[in-house]
Amino acid sequence: MMKSACITLAAVLGVAAVANGLLMLIAPESWYFAVPGVTTTGPFNQHFIRDIGLIFILIGAAFLVGARRPEVRLFFWAAPTIWLSGHALFHFWEVAVGICTVSVLPRDFPAVTLPAILGWVITIWTARASRTIAVVPSR
Repeated sequence: MMKSACITLAAVLGVAAVANGLLMLIAPESWYFAVPGVTTTGPFNQHFIRDIGLIFILIGAAFLVGARRPEVRLFFWAAPTIWLSGHALFHFWEVAVGICTVSVLPRDFPAVTLPAILGWVITIWTARASRTIAVVPSR
């Protein structure tokens, strides 16, 4: 049960990240004006948005590869989770140093902090599952 839930969650995270990244590449200006709060972070920068779009495509692809290939799952879920966590922590840092107000945290939570948390859930699950499989003697 937990295995299928984690794989499904990884697939959802993967598809969402790829879709976000593609939108950032294909229509950066539309993405800039569509995502709540983005316009308050600085002026429109097509190059920067497309750079981050590539990162989101890679993140999504990693979650999807991990969902399909158990032998590489831990790495392919941990790597994007680390980036997502850094991204979320950066948002908290901006509040801590006064760049943004605390009101941005709930607004950003679904798209910034929650994916990092969910990434950790599936990464920790797969790390524990891998360890359990590794210590079970073969017959």
